[in-house]
Amino acid sequence: MRTVLVLMDTLRRDALGCYNPEGAAQTPCLDAFAQDSVVFDNHWIGSAPCMPARRDIMCGRYNFLERPWGPVEPFDVTLVDGLRAGGTYTHIATDHCHYARTGGEGYLQLFNTWELFRGQEGDPWVSRIDEPNNMPETFYGRVREQYQKNRGRWPREEDMPSPRTFRAACDFIDENAQDDDFFLMVEAFDPHEPFDVPDTYMELYGGSDGLDRDYFEIPPYKRVSDTDIPDSAVDYVQRRYKALVTMTDHWFGTLVDKLKERGIYEDTMVLVTTDHGYFLGERDYLGKNYMHLYNELAHLPFIVHFPGGARAGERAGQLTQAIDIMPTVLEAHGCPVPPEVCGASLMPLVTDAEAPTRDYGLFGVHAMTVNVTDGRYTYFRAPVPGNQPCFEYAAIPHTIRHKMGTECPDEIECGRFLARTNYPVYKIPCRKPANIDQREDCLEEVHDSLLFDLAEDYGQTHNLVGEDAAAEEHMVALLRRGLIEHEAPREQFDRLGLEPVEDAR
Repeated sequence: MRTVLVLMDTLRRDALGCYNPEGAAQTPCLDAFAQDSVVFDNHWIGSAPCMPARRDIMCGRYNFLERPWGPVEPFDVTLVDGLRAGGTYTHIATDHCHYARTGGEGYLQLFNTWELFRGQEGDPWVSRIDEPNNMPETFYGRVREQYQKNRGRWPREEDMPSPRTFRAACDFIDENAQDDDFFLMVEAFDPHEPFDVPDTYMELYGGSDGLDRDYFEIPPYKRVSDTDIPDSAVDYVQRRYKALVTMTDHWFGTLVDKLKERGIYEDTMVLVTTDHGYFLGERDYLGKNYMHLYNELAHLPFIVHFPGGARAGERAGQLTQAIDIMPTVLEAHGCPVPPEVCGASLMPLVTDAEAPTRDYGLFGVHAMTVNVTDGRYTYFRAPVPGNQPCFEYAAIPHTIRHKMGTECPDEIECGRFLARTNYPVYKIPCRKPANIDQREDCLEEVHDSLLFDLAEDYGQTHNLVGEDAAAEEHMVALLRRGLIEHEAPREQFDRLGLEPVEDAR
């Protein structure tokens, strides 16, 4: 069995023609791939943002209920460990720079072999002390000096990190096409910001029309109305995002072409998805993390080419999430699914279009709202005022931008606090969500609980909390059930204003 998992960071669902024929980016390669595959219409975010989503994939269970952004933990039972135990060769090619920073440890090292292409975002790669000579004089949003240094290292499109990632994946296929048992993970940082894309792709979307400054590639994580960014610049960055999606689509196409060239496309399982979406001015938002997880962030693309082209061109309405990838790949390779895994294998869908998956999905950012969907309704449960009690649980207390508990070391406990393992972990008071760093009140945008009926209101504009008592009661009960079944720490019930239950730990 051969499996290729392609993860494109920040790939919005509505950017793909197979989901949004009107107004999508130009994605001919992904659209053609969708014709050969099953397109999942009800795929949802789990833990957000980047590294929490990857731990969901690797462990088959939610990260966000226990901790924020962080490494693979010593007690984690992972997808790659299971594959390697069964004799499957594993390799990852990626330019996801967060694997090389504090809080991203342990993921790459799971694989038999791995390649990391440097330079994305603020990756401390090019060691030039002086300011680079390509700093823009005028700009909207943010400019990273380190990225400006890095980007000087790729004079051609094919030298950029995400194209190099896809090229490396093609090299792996060339070298190993004769092998019938491998797992290849291809992880492109694009189309994540900065939206750095050659002019040839921008010309497909109107070039630099509407931009009255030199640079706008990194939006601030703020409301548009709280910035000096005019509508014309918002339109420009939306077009710039689409241009980067088109470039990423092109390089994805080279990978599919290579699989076909080597004669292994038909009997290879290829899964394509993302970790989260992004706001590009919709609802007055730019960026991610600090707002409710509306559909722009949470309703994700997921396209699977099953071996033999099974069910090619069909749509699947079953509810799915990233935690389902681990059991799917393990079952496809004939490996046992560990009992710790909470995801559902999708392999039954190969032969049975009506096979069940799950009837709800939880999702969220640690220490923010906890959200649930049943595929029709989305319910965002806001924390109580003060957002307490709230803790981070970790054996390795690293997270994005800092180490956990440095401001309250005398309050940290250590013990066997997680139901699924006897491995001792730190229990660290959390007073500020780790992923929120550009505002004083981290929860100012999520003080209220929200309920939406997607069948009638996909745009999520009409809050049904207090209006539809039956739907609200149903979703609250589903949320409580989810917290219990996924072994959420007991204080999550208190933090969310839910009556605790005896079997919650």
